[in-house]
Amino acid sequence: MYFIFKAIVIAIVEGVTEFIPVSSTGHMILAGDIIGFPENEFTRMFNVVIQLGAILAIVVLYWNKLFTMAKSFFKGEKKGLNFGIALIIGVLPAAVLGFLFEDFIDAYLFKPLPVIVGLFVGALLLIFVEGKYRGKSSVHEVENITKMQALKIGFFQCLAMWPGMSRSSSTIMGGWVNGLDSKVASEYSFFLAIPVMIGASLIKMIKFQSDVGFSSLGSTEWVSFGLGFVVAFLVALVCVKGFIGYIQRKPMKVFAYYRIAISAIFAVLLITNIISI
Repeated sequence: MYFIFKAIVIAIVEGVTEFIPVSSTGHMILAGDIIGFPENEFTRMFNVVIQLGAILAIVVLYWNKLFTMAKSFFKGEKKGLNFGIALIIGVLPAAVLGFLFEDFIDAYLFKPLPVIVGLFVGALLLIFVEGKYRGKSSVHEVENITKMQALKIGFFQCLAMWPGMSRSSSTIMGGWVNGLDSKVASEYSFFLAIPVMIGASLIKMIKFQSDVGFSSLGSTEWVSFGLGFVVAFLVALVCVKGFIGYIQRKPMKVFAYYRIAISAIFAVLLITNIISI
């Protein structure tokens, strides 16, 4: 039961942080270290797949728009084709680099110290990009994103391969730099997350099956897996609505200040050996 409780805590952290620019992966790593959530093949797979649970909240909330765009795409209409092509192009950089460097990232970056660095550096970058580029938008609908804009935002998304940088923050910054308004930048970030996390989850599950095998899991792991997925979905469903409303009215630098504060706190915990490198 204690393991299941820890898994639920991690899932809540994921659901709360997935769509705000603070790095859900980084927070799960740090929270896991504090509560003693073990690091093994199962928990590494768990931490990725529950993110897919959170991402499914986007499918529910934006179902009408996604369904309409999918129909338009398959009919060959310009609006749907632009939307679909922008998603495909935006996913490609992360898909290629993720495939090439997954083992390196897992081995060296999924640790508290790299996360602390990522949180701090990402905060400074967020403050700079928002101050320089936010408000200089020319794109006010997702289906108007050009192929080149999608590609550039896709490369920005690759920053999130460093845990602590934040996928949401990276893609929204990429959107600002490329002329997207805040609502479109955040929505495009959400939509990009769907294929990215489906792909990442499949890769993790296939790798887990190859290295360990799902047959090795006991009832505790299966219950943790199922509850974690559902809890991340439900929490994200509530949080994403609030974030969309917030980003249209308020500056995002408040999240940057939070990141600086949390990175400083965890740096102290690291120095005092309360958490490990």
